[in-house]
Amino acid sequence: MSAMLTSTTRWVRRNLVVIAGLMALAYLLVPNFVVLLLSFNKPAGRFNYEWREFSTDAWTNPCGVADMCGSLGLSLRIAVLATLVATVFGTLAAFALARYRFRGKSATQALVFLPMAMPEVVMAASLGTLFLNMRVGFGFTTILIAHIMFCLSFVVVAVKARVTSMDPRLEEAARDLYAGPLQTFLRVTLPLAAPGIAAGAMLSFALSFDDFIITQFNAGPSTVTFPMFVWGAAQRGVPVQVNVIGSAMFLIAVTIVLAGQLAGNRRQRSH
Repeated sequence: MSAMLTSTTRWVRRNLVVIAGLMALAYLLVPNFVVLLLSFNKPAGRFNYEWREFSTDAWTNPCGVADMCGSLGLSLRIAVLATLVATVFGTLAAFALARYRFRGKSATQALVFLPMAMPEVVMAASLGTLFLNMRVGFGFTTILIAHIMFCLSFVVVAVKARVTSMDPRLEEAARDLYAGPLQTFLRVTLPLAAPGIAAGAMLSFALSFDDFIITQFNAGPSTVTFPMFVWGAAQRGVPVQVNVIGSAMFLIAVTIVLAGQLAGNRRQRSH
């Protein structure tokens, strides 16, 4: 008995980091599995907080709630546009900060990190005040600008970390083999930086899609995104379709990440 206990203790010590990581991952994923489980629930009243009866009605009719799919489409359009713009400008800024020296570089880096360190409500109120002073009508455009400003910093940080870790000798080797600047960038630099760019884009999309505070301060009275719809519906009773949308977005994100991991593993094996 003591020998078995000793071997178990040794095994736990050897795998302590893995065990702690799996426990932390399980703790983070439990709410997602609860949302997924309740998406198949048929609640007795307006609130979907207790399990009552298994049903697939919400999955077969996800747009059964008025205005919900309209707000979902609006959030998706804003998230896609904000991700595209923030990824392009963030990638350019990351390369400039990682590869070049210029006057005001330290101040620029501090300004890049400022939106990440600043509370969202401060940034939201500041942008709202700016739009009011400029007499810009609140709506789709103001939300998009605010989301781009918010997501830009996260893209810069993700891409800059990847660019900094890249080996410059690979690009030098490409130039030694008579590759032009554009060819070197497309064939060597961009593929090496692609994981960081993809990570920044995915993070930007997730932040933009589920943002509420910045959107609330910069949305017009007739502009309702999906998080704002959920917040308004929570006062009267959250429909099951909200769980369906949340579960679908979670499953899509997990599928994309797993597909990327599998593609990366196959690429490494082929080399």
